[in-house]
Amino acid sequence: MLIGILQTGLAPDALTPAMGDYPDMFARLLDGHGFTFRTFRVVEGEFPADVHACDGWLITGSKHGAYEDHPWIAPLEEFIRAAYAARVPVVGICFGHQIVAQAMGGRVEKFAGGWSVGPTEYDFDGETLTLNAWHQDQVVQRPEGATVLASNPFCENAALLYDDRALTIQAHPEFQPAFVDGLMKTRAIGVVPDPLLKDAATRLDTPLHTTSAAARIAAFFKAPRT
Repeated sequence: MLIGILQTGLAPDALTPAMGDYPDMFARLLDGHGFTFRTFRVVEGEFPADVHACDGWLITGSKHGAYEDHPWIAPLEEFIRAAYAARVPVVGICFGHQIVAQAMGGRVEKFAGGWSVGPTEYDFDGETLTLNAWHQDQVVQRPEGATVLASNPFCENAALLYDDRALTIQAHPEFQPAFVDGLMKTRAIGVVPDPLLKDAATRLDTPLHTTSAAARIAAFFKAPRT
C-alpha cells in the first residue's frame, strides 16, 4: 500500500543528520506494516496531481498554524476535501489533525491554555496511551460528522475520526524522546515557557505507546472501504 506523505513542515536542520526529517520518522513509526511511501513537500508548493496518486495520505506536523496565510494552505484544504469525497483515507498528525478539521469546517486556534510538551496521556476510548505532544494550537470546534476518538483534560479533541475517511491525532506518535529534547533546545527557546520545558525534560524517559498508535494508524489505512 502506497502512502503519500504530505509534508507541511521541516524538522530543524540541526536535528536532521541524526534523526531525519518528518517523513523519515513516519517511515520508522509504520515500519513492518507493509507500506511504501512517497513524499510531497506541500510546504514548498509540491502537490500530488490527483488524490488517487497514492492509496492513502498522511499529513505531517508543522511549525506553521493552520489559520496562517500561506499559499499552500488553501490548496491543501481543497486536496483534503477532494480525498474525503473520493474516500481515499487520510491520516493527520498535529498540524495535519488541525488542517483536516479546518478544511472540513472546524475551527483551530492558538489555545488560551498554552502549550502541551513531552509525554502526555490520552484516553483513546477507554485505553490510555502516552504519546509525545508538541503544540499550542488546538481544534477548538470539531467539524460536523467528526467524532472524538481521544481526549484529555487539556485537549478535548485530541483525536478525531471521520467515519472511514480520516483519522487525525493531535499528539506526535512519530516523535522519539531524543527529537523532543532536540526541539526543546532549538525551537522552544523563548517560545515555550521555561517551567514547562523543565517539567517536560524530567519526563522524557516516560514509556510511550508509539507501537499501539502505529497499529491504529495502520489498521485505519488498511480497513476495507466501499
